[in-house]
Amino acid sequence: MSGLLDGKRIVVTGVLTDDSLAYAVADLAQVEGAEVVLTGAGRGLSLTRRVARHLSTPPDVLELDVTVPGHVETVADELRTRWGAIDGVLHSIGFAPAACIGGGFLDAEWDDVKVALEISAFSLKLLAVGLRPLLQAAGGGSVVGLDFDATVAWPGYDWMGVAKAALESTARYLARDLGPDRIRVDLVAAGPIKTMAAKSIPGFARFEEVWDERAPLGWNVADPAPVARACVALLSDWFPATTGEMVHVDGGFHAMGV
Repeated sequence: MSGLLDGKRIVVTGVLTDDSLAYAVADLAQVEGAEVVLTGAGRGLSLTRRVARHLSTPPDVLELDVTVPGHVETVADELRTRWGAIDGVLHSIGFAPAACIGGGFLDAEWDDVKVALEISAFSLKLLAVGLRPLLQAAGGGSVVGLDFDATVAWPGYDWMGVAKAALESTARYLARDLGPDRIRVDLVAAGPIKTMAAKSIPGFARFEEVWDERAPLGWNVADPAPVARACVALLSDWFPATTGEMVHVDGGFHAMGV
């Protein structure tokens, strides 16, 4: 029986631990037949390399720091030599300095805010454009980003919420400009999952308390599988006419009132 991603070559960013959403996507992508390469950055690079060994087929890990000029080009050159083309990219990159989250919205300074915007939003454009020639070489492909719905203000999320709003807008403009290359750009707005990134958000426990109660399908903060399945589906050929979309995988929480 063939997998959804048989023969596909997929780049996965953002794997830090085996509870990362990106890890769940990489794991399922391999199960569905994809060849996978991971990327890591800075002090997290050694963590990514260690966690890569937990996957059923340990993939290579390339260094990619979106704040360092030339890194994306170096990764693209390596992938060109290795594969010649790629079929998909998972963007799971986000960071905000402590001053930007946890209730300090009114006090955060631009020097901190711009870091959150560069790493969490502009990096999607950087990654998509930098790897565009490799996606073109495959006749098109899919860029999928992990998101947390920024249409409302969340407790404690502050400037990271603004960065996610910028990510959502960036995805739409990339969908517009890359569509003629048959490159699709979509986001998966995930419900709260207990990852290392989530634990760094002050007040995350408040999401846990209300999400399962309000989501009509219920919600398990310890289960990344529904999010991974949505990402893998979008990375596959099963959504050939979908781009600029934000798919909610949150148990239906986003559609409910009080």
